[in-house]
Amino acid sequence: MGDMVNLFGTGRFAQPSGQEEAADEAQEAADEVAEEVRRRLAADAGDVEAMSVLGAMLLRRGDFDGAETHLRAATAAGDRAAANNLGVLLHQRGYADEAAGWWRIAAVAGSAAAAHALGRYFRERGDEPAAEYWLCQSAEQGHVLGAYALADLLEHRGDDVGAERWMRAAAERGHREAAYRLARTLDRRVGPKAGDDEGTPREGAEQWYRQAAARGHRRAALHLGAILEKRGELKEAGRWYLTSAKDGEARAACALGFLLRDAGDSESAAVWWLRAAQDGDGNAANALGALHAERGETQTAERWYRAAMDAGDDNGAYNLGLLCAEQGRTTQAEQWYRRAAYAGHREASNALAILLLRSGDETGAEPWFSKAAEAGSVDAAFNLGILHAGRHEDRAALRWYEQAAAAGHTEAALQVGMARLRDGDEREAERFLRCAAGGGSAEAAYRLATVLDARRPPAPAHELGETAQEKSECEEWYERAASQGHRRAQVRVGMLAAARGDVVEAARWYREAAEAGSRNGAFNLGLLLAREGSDPEAVVWWRRAADAGHGRAALRLALVCARRGELAEGQRWADRAVSLGPREVAERAARLRDALRQELSA
Repeated sequence: MGDMVNLFGTGRFAQPSGQEEAADEAQEAADEVAEEVRRRLAADAGDVEAMSVLGAMLLRRGDFDGAETHLRAATAAGDRAAANNLGVLLHQRGYADEAAGWWRIAAVAGSAAAAHALGRYFRERGDEPAAEYWLCQSAEQGHVLGAYALADLLEHRGDDVGAERWMRAAAERGHREAAYRLARTLDRRVGPKAGDDEGTPREGAEQWYRQAAARGHRRAALHLGAILEKRGELKEAGRWYLTSAKDGEARAACALGFLLRDAGDSESAAVWWLRAAQDGDGNAANALGALHAERGETQTAERWYRAAMDAGDDNGAYNLGLLCAEQGRTTQAEQWYRRAAYAGHREASNALAILLLRSGDETGAEPWFSKAAEAGSVDAAFNLGILHAGRHEDRAALRWYEQAAAAGHTEAALQVGMARLRDGDEREAERFLRCAAGGGSAEAAYRLATVLDARRPPAPAHELGETAQEKSECEEWYERAASQGHRRAQVRVGMLAAARGDVVEAARWYREAAEAGSRNGAFNLGLLLAREGSDPEAVVWWRRAADAGHGRAALRLALVCARRGELAEGQRWADRAVSLGPREVAERAARLRDALRQELSA
C-alpha cells in the first residue's frame, strides 16, 4: 500500500483534469504559432511550398489580406494548391469570376479540388456542360466532393445510371450525404417484391443507411431505425432513433416515443413526443393528444390535437371529431369531421357519413361513404354495402361488399359468402366464408361448417358411451364458432359429440348454448338428461325451451305430466305444443290433448 502511495506521489500516474486539457490546448496553440513562424521564415527565404502552406493557414484563420499576399506569390511560382486556395479566397471576397480564373489554372495543372470548385462555379451560372466537364475531371481523380457534385448534377439531368455510379463512388469514399442519397435511390427504385411488406428496404439500401448514420447523418439514422423496427429488431431500432432524435430529427423522436409506448413506458414516450411536437411534428402532437384523452384529460388532448392541425396533420381534426363525438358534442364533431374530410382524410369521411346516417340524413351520408371508399377506406366500402342492402339494391351492395372483402374485411367476406350461397355458387361461397372465418367471424365459421357438413357422407350410428372418432374439418369449424359463443354452433357441436358417444362433451355444449338462451340447446340437454335418468332436471330445461317457443319441448312436458297423472297441466302443455308446432308436433300434441280431455271428462 505504501509503495502505491509513493508511486502516486511521484506523479508517474498522471490523473486527467480540466487543467491538463487546457494545457494541451495551449500546447497545440503554441505548436501552431511555432509552425507559422517556421513557415514565415521559409517563405521569406523564397520557399514556394512554405508560401502556399502559410497562405492556407492564414486563410483558415480568416486573415484574408495576409493570406492573399503569400498565395499570390506561391501561385506566381507555379504552386497549384496556392492557385486553388487563392480562388477560394477571392470567391469568399465576392470576386467569383477572378476566382474561377485561378481555379482553372489550378485545375489544368491537375488540382482535383480546383476542378471541383470550377465545376460548382459553372453550375451556379447554369453552364451545365462546362460544370459536368470539370466535375468529371475532379471525380475521376478521386475527389469525393467532385464525385458527389457530379452525381447531383447528373441526377438533376435525369441520368440515373451516371448519378448512381458517382453517388456510389462518393459514398465509398466516406461522403455521408452521398451514402444517404444512394440508399434512398436504392430504396425507391423498385416496388416491393412479391410477399414483401410495403416499405421493405431494397437490396443494398440498408448498408448505405447504416454507413451514413454511423457518420452522424440523422435522417439516415431515422430510416435505419425504421428498417430495423419493421424487422422486429426493436432494441437496435431504438438506439438509432435515439441517435437521430438527439441530433434534432423530430420524426425520430416521435418514432422513439411509439417504441417506448409499445414497451409499456408511456411516461418516457410522452417526453419524446413532447420534444417532437414542439419541433412541429403533427404525428407526435396527435400521439400526445391520444395519451391525454386516454387519461380523461380532454382539454389537454384537445390542445394537442389543435397543435397537430397547426402542424398540417389532418389527423388532428379527425381526432378532435372523435373526441367531441365521445363527449356527445355532435355538432362540433361534425364540424371537425368535415374539416378533415374536405382535406381528403378518408376515415373522417366515413365517420362523417356515419354521423349523418345516425341523424337520419341518408342522402347526405352516401356521398361521404363513396368518397371514403374510393379513397381506400375498407369500412366505408362495407358501410356502403349495408346502405344498399337496406334499400334491397342487392347488386350494388354485393359490389361494395366484394371491394371491402378483397381488402380483408371479415364481415364483408361473410356477406359475400352468404350471397354466393343464395346464388348456388357453393365453391365461391366456401372461399369467402373461409376468409371470414379465418378473420374471426363466428357466423362465417358456422356457415362454412354447414357447407362442409352437407358434403359429408352419413356417419355410422353410435351408442352413447362408445369411443369417439376423429373429428372432421366441419366439426372443427363448428367448434371454433362454438368457442366464440355462437349458440347454433354450440348445439351442433353437442349433437356431433353425442353422435360420437361423448356424453360429457355433448352435455357441456348443450348447457352452454342453453344458458346463453338457445331453446334448441335447452331441449337437447333435456333429452340427454332424460336418457341418463335425470328426469327432474330434464323437465327444468324442457320448461325453459317451451317458454322460449320450442314446440317439441312443450310436447315432452305434456307427456311427462300425462305419465305423472297431472292431466290438466298436461293438457295445458299440449295446447302450447299445438300452437307452437311444427305440424307433426302439433298433430301429436292435438291427439294427446284430446285424449287428456276425454280422461278428464270421464
